[in-house]
Amino acid sequence: MLSDIEIAEQAVLDPIGEIAKKVGLSEDELEFYGKYKAKIPLSAIKARSGKKDGKLVLVTAMNPTPAGEGKTTVSIGLAQAINKLGRNVMLALREPSLGPVFGIKGGAAGGGYSQVLPMEDINLHFTGDLHAITSANNLLAAMIDNHIYQGNELRIDKDRVLWKRCMDMNDRALRSIKIGVGGGTNGVERDESFSITAASEVMAILCLASDQDDLKKRLGNIGIAYDEDGKLLKASDLHAEGAMATLLKDAINPNLVQSIEHVPALVHGGPFANISHGCNSLIATKTSMKLADITITEAGFGADLGAFKFLDIKCRKAGIWPDACVIVSTVRSLKYNAGIPKEELTTPNVAKVAEGFSNLAKHIENMKQMGLPVIVASNKFPSDTPEEIAELKRLCEENGASYAPADIFANGGEGGIELAQKVLDVLDSGVATTPSFVYDLNDPVEEKIRAVATKIYGASGVDILPEAKDAIDGFVKAGYGNLPICVAKTQYSLSDDPKLLGRPEGFTLTVREARLAAGAGYIVILTGKIMTMPGLPKKPAALNIDIDSDGTIHGLF
Repeated sequence: MLSDIEIAEQAVLDPIGEIAKKVGLSEDELEFYGKYKAKIPLSAIKARSGKKDGKLVLVTAMNPTPAGEGKTTVSIGLAQAINKLGRNVMLALREPSLGPVFGIKGGAAGGGYSQVLPMEDINLHFTGDLHAITSANNLLAAMIDNHIYQGNELRIDKDRVLWKRCMDMNDRALRSIKIGVGGGTNGVERDESFSITAASEVMAILCLASDQDDLKKRLGNIGIAYDEDGKLLKASDLHAEGAMATLLKDAINPNLVQSIEHVPALVHGGPFANISHGCNSLIATKTSMKLADITITEAGFGADLGAFKFLDIKCRKAGIWPDACVIVSTVRSLKYNAGIPKEELTTPNVAKVAEGFSNLAKHIENMKQMGLPVIVASNKFPSDTPEEIAELKRLCEENGASYAPADIFANGGEGGIELAQKVLDVLDSGVATTPSFVYDLNDPVEEKIRAVATKIYGASGVDILPEAKDAIDGFVKAGYGNLPICVAKTQYSLSDDPKLLGRPEGFTLTVREARLAAGAGYIVILTGKIMTMPGLPKKPAALNIDIDSDGTIHGLF
């Protein structure tokens, strides 16, 4: 059986100009990055602002497991299937981070015969967006420390600097460091830490900005530090936003590529959903909705994280709303949520499928309570038995969700025809979806946290630790109390404990820290042991990645 990268290398790609023509873009409107990649300038997007929006389909999943669910793969396969049915469809996906690529799981551009291409480029440096974000982030950090060193006119309290440096790689050694060691021309010594680029507020801002002016305004609103009187200082106080926006002048333009079956795809922006909002750029999503009749987009991790934040933060701000929601599940993942060890997941066990369904049931409930019709896509594996699949189908329908198998890894779009038809049945029904939020923006911050914890995660209550409470009080006092919240939480459980599988109940969500992301437009609520700088595992994926003398890459995915 061919590996993902071998399948990708054997694929025959269309020139990107031909892909652009499928959605009404001329070659003159593109900025080419070689033969198979291009950026769409904001001017070309603005020229289509008067067009009617197409339909929007959100793809999410149950909580991820070591068995793998294949959410991006299903998204791509679904788009390919809809294309086979003769509909004008486009993908809007996130860019991979180098951290996971070389860390825990390898590439992230789909798999099998449902990939976006060129896969190697997308998984590596692509068009340089993440490098530009890293540079803009670290320019602001350098300007803060330089300001302190050069006399500190703003009276920045060096012990209350909020802004962190970042890099696009997993490196636990940078979680807690000292900078300016030795003083003098080395700068002012202080404690510092790094986040991964996907967790940077600059990444979140780029993905929520509506245009160039909005991007610059949001960059200026970044909270950088407190002064010696306790006043919150912003990036605009350093006049940093102009230079930062300049570094992002190309990165703001969405990237056009194609699927293995030549479906147009915008791959742009990549914030993590466990520590950020987990959605591709708003510009890419809205552009796709102008260019195509149907847009397939996905949000990171389970519906409790990426999908909820997609609706609560991104859609609430942008005034858009999905017409349908696909939740990806597997028979293997259901059994894992019932406590079956990973090495025994291929053993048939209908009873454990039913027991583990509790996790999927909560995600279905969450999306339905937010006003979305749900279709469960069961990503098929050879070990699935007819009895297990029948039980999954029965439980989905019993819980008010449609069900369809997805055999798109091995068969591409052809393996997703039944799923595509179920989605099209919803889109063609003429029934409009209505946004339904679990809290009001004017609710107290503590009530927003409690609403998400109890209604989305299933917690019985919330414990906000004193340090987090003090921070929240400070944000409210500074005028940021009406922002939405973005909860940083483990992706492996509905709770803040990664070991609590299934549908845990009676637990208390512990909030240990709160951070202001004023530029992005939300308050980050950190729970459990979630960290903004991941580490490499004992045997990182990088050990399996290599390149031949002729430039052929091996082991990327």
